[in-house]
Amino acid sequence: MKHPNVKRLATSRGPVEYLDAGSGEVILSLHGALGGYDQSQTLARTIGEAIYRCLSLSRPGYLGTPLAAGETPEAQADLYAEILDLLSIGPVIVFAVSGGGPSAIHFALRHPDLCRGLVLASTLGGKARYKIPASFKAMMILAKWKTMADLMRRTAERNLKPNLRRSISDPAIFERTVNNPEIMSLYRELAVGCFYRMAERIEGTKNDISISRTRSYALKQIAVPTLIIHGTEDPLLPFEEHGRRLATEIPSAQLYVAEGGGHGAIFTHRDEIRPKVAAFLQGLR
Repeated sequence: MKHPNVKRLATSRGPVEYLDAGSGEVILSLHGALGGYDQSQTLARTIGEAIYRCLSLSRPGYLGTPLAAGETPEAQADLYAEILDLLSIGPVIVFAVSGGGPSAIHFALRHPDLCRGLVLASTLGGKARYKIPASFKAMMILAKWKTMADLMRRTAERNLKPNLRRSISDPAIFERTVNNPEIMSLYRELAVGCFYRMAERIEGTKNDISISRTRSYALKQIAVPTLIIHGTEDPLLPFEEHGRRLATEIPSAQLYVAEGGGHGAIFTHRDEIRPKVAAFLQGLR
């Protein structure tokens, strides 16, 4: 369901849907594919602490933010800067997961005065080479019909553990994850929530896929403190091609390696990641 406190901000590039919650230092949270402000909020709650004010966006092409508001990572980065100006928010810490990475990187490059720190979880370090499964392509087509999206949502709710098992190859990591009620509650929000207003998440997802396959990044020019979080068994963005590259090329970047972690390492390794993020943020003060 739509969060009762979600808002829409009028920018020069078009409307932007967002959720502004909490108090304290501001974290700008950026979701990945099939996301929206709700997924951005889940990201922040998964790896962050409740002592921060979290600005969770629906990036261009997702939910109430039209793709025209920022089709390229550069345009999205400039959009974030305008949003902060309109909301009278100073420098922020950026959390980005997966497809949110390119615009977060460009935000740090183009607006370093507004970026106090960067946390990149399972994000791209260069061009991605993954193949899109036929099942995902079919899901994207079916999602245009609300009845089918609702059916897929109910199926996901019933098959949460089997779905998770397909993305976790290590039996010990799987058992540890499914037996942690707090982590499973957060994973349910992500896995089931993406089917809500799913048709409004497709355009942005297609755009993110295109960006992931075609773009490279001036990582060596990033001048803000950066924490990289990446799983060693990420099938979409292999660690050596992305996580290791980010940590090697971004000056003075810190790296947390989630041993055995896949693309959803922020869930499977949450208990290890949160202290690393907390220590990183503490170091920014």
